[in-house]
Amino acid sequence: MDAVRVSALREHLTGTGWLEVVSGFAGSLRRSVSRRGAGGLLLVGTEAYEPWHLAAHLEDEAAWSDVPRLAPTLLRHRPPAGAPAHLAQDLRRLTEARRGATVLVVAPSAAGAPLLERVQDARRHGATVLAVDGAASADAGDLGGLAHERLAVGTAAEEPFDLAQHLVSAAAGQPPARRSALDRLAGLAGRLTAAPAISRW
Repeated sequence: MDAVRVSALREHLTGTGWLEVVSGFAGSLRRSVSRRGAGGLLLVGTEAYEPWHLAAHLEDEAAWSDVPRLAPTLLRHRPPAGAPAHLAQDLRRLTEARRGATVLVVAPSAAGAPLLERVQDARRHGATVLAVDGAASADAGDLGGLAHERLAVGTAAEEPFDLAQHLVSAAAGQPPARRSALDRLAGLAGRLTAAPAISRW
C-alpha cells in the first residue's frame, strides 16, 4: 500500500469512526497475545480464503514493534505435501489450542461448519477467539457467537476486506495511546518502500 493511497484513505475515513473501531479490535489482539504468552497466535481463514497478507503484515509488525507474539502461525485447511514447516500447519492445531492461545479467524465469506466446530473446540479449551469477517456471510452470526471480539467489516465501513486487514495489522503493532492507525499505516508504507520485505511468506 503506497503513501498516495494512505493519504487518500486518511481523507476518506476521517470522521467515520472506522479507525476507532479497528484500533479497538487491534488493541484487543495485541493485549491478548501479550498477556497470554506461550499459546501463541493462530491465524486461520476459510477453505476458500487463506489470509497470507495478514500473516505477512503481522510478522513484520512483530519485528518492527518488538512484540514477537504478534507473529502468527498460519493454519491451512489443506497444506500441500512438502510445504515448509511454517506453511504446513493444519486445522488440528485448533483442536489442540488451550488457554494461552489466541485464535484469529479471517472470514470474508462463510466460515463453514468444519472450521466453526474446531474454533468452538479451541474456545471451549480456553483459547481467546477473535474474528474479522464479512458481516453479510451466511454464518457470521455463528462466528460472532464464538468470538470474544469481532470486527464485522461489512457493517463498520464499506472499505475492502483487505484494507481492514492492513489497518488491523498496523494498529496492532503500535503501543496504546499513540499515533492513529492510518499514521501508523503511513509509516508502514514508508518502511515498505524504503527497505526490502523481511517476511518469509
